[in-house]
Amino acid sequence: MRVDAHHHVWDLAVRDLPWTHGSPVLHRTYTVDDLRPALLRNAIDATVVVQTCAVAEETAELLALAAGDPHMRGVVGWADLTDPAVADRLAALREGPGGRALVGLRHPVTDEADPDWLARSEVRRGLRAAADAGLVHDLLVGADQLPAAVRTVRELPEVRFVLDHAGNPVTDPDAFALWAGHMAALAACPNVAVKLSGLVTRTTGDPVRTLRPFTDVLLSALGPRRRLMYGSDWPVCLPAAGYDEVLTLAETLTAGLGTEESEAVFGTTAARWYGIGT
Repeated sequence: MRVDAHHHVWDLAVRDLPWTHGSPVLHRTYTVDDLRPALLRNAIDATVVVQTCAVAEETAELLALAAGDPHMRGVVGWADLTDPAVADRLAALREGPGGRALVGLRHPVTDEADPDWLARSEVRRGLRAAADAGLVHDLLVGADQLPAAVRTVRELPEVRFVLDHAGNPVTDPDAFALWAGHMAALAACPNVAVKLSGLVTRTTGDPVRTLRPFTDVLLSALGPRRRLMYGSDWPVCLPAAGYDEVLTLAETLTAGLGTEESEAVFGTTAARWYGIGT
């Protein structure tokens, strides 16, 4: 089973996305039908579509899309974690069209000024409510927020987490050493997995040479069989590389893996972690 564990879709006629304004490539509508030829060409069996904005309505829209789509098998949506009634909101989503596809939540912590936002008591309460509903929480954080993410993963062992885009590392040598330490700390927590996704947009020059040190740390710390998963980050990847290029890059960076290990990174880990099934 081949799984793309991280992509997006959006319709600018339904909702503007201000973060796309600076890119002519991204400032247009993208549907799963735009993605489908690449999925078929690369034998991708299932995908996980991820929220693009902190708007509750988008989650219901993504679930409705997933209800009638053969590839979109999981939805990581958004809900207000600080809402005391978040459990009721999640139950309502589950009862709506496509509700069975809801596998996780994500909040763009990168948009929060407080680097310790994840440590707030009301946020922790919401994370526990999502876990009680059987959902994974995708962590979207920057470098300054990684310490709080590590503490949150460690202090909430009952919550399953996925770190998006490997924590958005930077290539500065000092920053790399800090990031590698955070990955080692996460590796000690069995309730977190990491996505090999969203990195090509952070590269200059040769992406294989740039990303090899990061991939080597992830493979060594987390182990390729159980807690590392591939995601294309399409269409956000497009200013840097097309879908086929991103997949080929990931395959090149993991070319030394055995068959079972490769199958895990490119499918079975995501399927198990999100409960997608076959």
